[in-house]
Amino acid sequence: MTTQPDTRTTTAPDPAHPGDVPPVVADARPAMTHREVLEALSGILLGMFVSILATSVVSTSLPRIITDLGGTQSAFTWVVTATLLTTTISTPIWGKLADLTNRKVLVQVALVISVVSSALAGLAHSTEMLIGMRAVQGIGAGGLTALGTVLIADIISPRERGRYMGLMGAVMAVGMVGGPLLGGVITDAAGWRWNFFVGLPFAVAAIVVLQRTLHLPAVPRRRVQIDWAGAVLISAGIATLLLWVTFAGDSFEWASWQTAAMVGGSVVLLAAAVAVEHRAAEPIIPLRLFRDRTVVLAVVASVAVGIALFGTQVYLSQYLQLSRGRTPTESGLLTIPMVLGLFLSSTLSGRAISRSGRYKRFMVAGSVLLVAGLALMGTIDETTSFWLLGLFMGVLGVGVGMLMQNLVLAAQNTLPVQDVGSGTATIAFFRTLGGTLGVSALGALLSHRVQDYMVDGLRAAHVDPALLGGAGGGASALPDVTTLPAPIRHVVEHAFGVGVADLFLVAAPVAVLAFVAVLLLREVPLGSRSGIEQRLEAEQAAARA
Repeated sequence: MTTQPDTRTTTAPDPAHPGDVPPVVADARPAMTHREVLEALSGILLGMFVSILATSVVSTSLPRIITDLGGTQSAFTWVVTATLLTTTISTPIWGKLADLTNRKVLVQVALVISVVSSALAGLAHSTEMLIGMRAVQGIGAGGLTALGTVLIADIISPRERGRYMGLMGAVMAVGMVGGPLLGGVITDAAGWRWNFFVGLPFAVAAIVVLQRTLHLPAVPRRRVQIDWAGAVLISAGIATLLLWVTFAGDSFEWASWQTAAMVGGSVVLLAAAVAVEHRAAEPIIPLRLFRDRTVVLAVVASVAVGIALFGTQVYLSQYLQLSRGRTPTESGLLTIPMVLGLFLSSTLSGRAISRSGRYKRFMVAGSVLLVAGLALMGTIDETTSFWLLGLFMGVLGVGVGMLMQNLVLAAQNTLPVQDVGSGTATIAFFRTLGGTLGVSALGALLSHRVQDYMVDGLRAAHVDPALLGGAGGGASALPDVTTLPAPIRHVVEHAFGVGVADLFLVAAPVAVLAFVAVLLLREVPLGSRSGIEQRLEAEQAAARA
């Protein structure tokens, strides 16, 4: 990016009215230098790293955490789902606030919420408290997820954004691989509770760096109208749907009056939310966004990516520890191929997009690799070679890296500047919604598949299934494999190995939806002006008018 002079606002007279002086538009920098961009970007990326680290650091230690707290398979699922649920619900609210108020203050508030709640989770002595604190943590994570991408759109033009989005993907990859690995080491060395405190120094550093380096134009003063009715209805509708997915087939039958009540209630709440959003002055999710074909297709693809990514990755730790007998540290190390693939593909494709201005070809390739990676992961069991497993995870990571951030880039490029915050948050909302639904639905599926495999395996070995108390069922505690006799241990390892593979096979057809949506995308040339430049131009035009 070329260095441009600091052309702050002047008060040149209007040629049509030489005696008049137009209003001053505050701090109207047309562009930031490359150094200024990197300085501001460092704080933004550090904040996103804190969010990813706080979430991922416990992934490898969750089986041990749930075992120590006496939790069930359902509790394991809800420790993850609670965070994703509140992240999903809060993301569009943060995005709307970003369009209305000071984004710098918002991202710092989100950092504080994320890290303080993580520290409180470290003090939990029951799965209920752990789930509650993880839910609060998701509120902060929703802010960091929405605001990080919005701030990058503020300071970088779409054409240059590709390579910086690649850096974002790289930071996500480091957080995703560093978190589980660091969490495994901490769990084995000092205990799992310390995992929840590791983000504190990074959060303090992020707040300080953001305060010193991120300088945004002042937001014009206007009355802020938050659509609280829409926020409540959307939250209630999504939460009811997720509760149904989690408990159906376990606490009650899929075809039951409870199902009819919960699904019907969710539909009614979401329909009411659409009606409220249609009339609201400042809707949480502006319905006008869905008139944009690119946004609609990006939303569809993001839902599929969320289901495929979150809904399968969460259960890799169970596969590696319960089916392969690995420690939390080893589990973190074994996921490196997947995250390395995400790191390389995100960085390299981002640079190539910035050079050429073309992004669709990379997204098509990524969607193909996503489907292939999920299908390959569907062939694993408790005997699969770790080299082969690493190859399969690498293919999956490359596919995700080419898709996830580029979907946001494609949508941001077509949105008017006043809707970038809401539009970015909407895509993140549907991606996280897909992930939350995926975790809940696939968790319920895993619970029943593992129970069925265990019962069949124990009966084949002439062992009474009651000896494990129906292990693997939604209401049963996760087994401690190291304490089981060899014949029963083999049955448990096989059940979790094949059961987790079934999840990948279920997710593969969903990923095909992402492929179809990407094929239908109409590629629009990437713009050359940052969000700040576009807003300042709009303000200056309004001032001249």
